[in-house]
Amino acid sequence: MLVIAAPGQGAQTPGFLSPWLEIPEFRDRISAWSEIVGLDLIAYGTTADADEIRDTAVAQPLLVAAALAAFDVLGVTPDLVAGHSVGELAAAAIAGVLTREEALGLVRERGQAMAKAAAVTETGMLAVLGGAEDEVLAAIAGQGLTPANINGAGQIVAGGTLEQLEAFKADPPAKARLIPLSVAGAFHTVHMAPAVDHLRQAADGITPGDPTVRLLSNADGALVATGSDFVDRLVKQVANPVRWDACMATMAAEGVTAMIELLPGGTLTGLARRGLPGVKTVALKTPDNLDAAREVLK
Repeated sequence: MLVIAAPGQGAQTPGFLSPWLEIPEFRDRISAWSEIVGLDLIAYGTTADADEIRDTAVAQPLLVAAALAAFDVLGVTPDLVAGHSVGELAAAAIAGVLTREEALGLVRERGQAMAKAAAVTETGMLAVLGGAEDEVLAAIAGQGLTPANINGAGQIVAGGTLEQLEAFKADPPAKARLIPLSVAGAFHTVHMAPAVDHLRQAADGITPGDPTVRLLSNADGALVATGSDFVDRLVKQVANPVRWDACMATMAAEGVTAMIELLPGGTLTGLARRGLPGVKTVALKTPDNLDAAREVLK
């Protein structure tokens, strides 16, 4: 049983699109979708530096376009689909809830709105690796932070103001390692509330379809039955925690045996190797990975 997973913000690296643009079908899609999002995605995915693609308004459309183009050239049929954070928009398009054009239009609005919200207050995020989960969550709450990503496999991401993060670093949970993340703000926290309102307005003009492939939600790991419910969850998710741990629990319960992580892969397959032991994983990083991804189904 195959799950296709679409990565979230932070997975992008300078030049990651370069080898893929040698595939005409891939290049044509990225070129056409650049018009929809109002960005030169080919330039951002090839020659832009790390700071340029760290910009939320750039990173999010770039990631969703890359994931969808990679899925289209991969040419497999999944049993389950899931996306991490902004990757849920790619997942929604793969599952038939949104058209590709609708997903790209929404990610443009999402990225711009979240970048604007992040500019209001200086906020950030850091990964907490290891430690007892209840102690980590208590320490996060004790500093007024939000567990913005509960990723499973011993990884929780805290988000909040820079002052709160500094206080947390000064008194970390026992046996935990802290890694500051290179992000523009505290995503999936109350600081993103203005972006929720903007995205809800943007989504009002869309009539979503019901999923044609089983589709997992970051909100609680549930399999979502209707397109309208999934879009509502997509909107609210901007200011609420990502429960990737719950998504992996559902994958395990459903009997997933293989995961292909779409471009730029690596993060979610890494979590799966620890959180879903025995599941075969392939991360799409370069076109050389396509054959291995197709072989995982045999």
